Amino acid sequence: MPTTIRMSRAGTKKRPYYHIVVTSSRSPRDSKFIEKIGTYNPLLANENEKRVTINAERAKHWLSTGAQMSARVHLFFNKAGIVATKPAQRAARKSKKDKGAEAGAEAAPVAA
Repeated sequence: MPTTIRMSRAGTKKRPYYHIVVTSSRSPRDSKFIEKIGTYNPLLANENEKRVTINAERAKHWLSTGAQMSARVHLFFNKAGIVATKPAQRAARKSKKDKGAEAGAEAAPVAA
């Protein structure tokens, strides 16, 4: 069973709070999990030490067994010093306006 380390949402409407959990890669976001290894509270200030809490020992254990991390969790682990690599950057999304401009430029014949 492939495992992944990702966030599970808790908290109420407009008051997000996340648990960093180890779960099966096939299970839904907020379903059952194998182990809770940390928390993330985005409402706290960036400087607050309780914004992200991680049990580093358990995180290293799960990474050694082959668990994959989500991009956000990878960022947290990088800042905590658990992993040395930075997460891969996602390609920036293009807006519909940009897509339409590109399509029009490609389809329009050039008058010479």
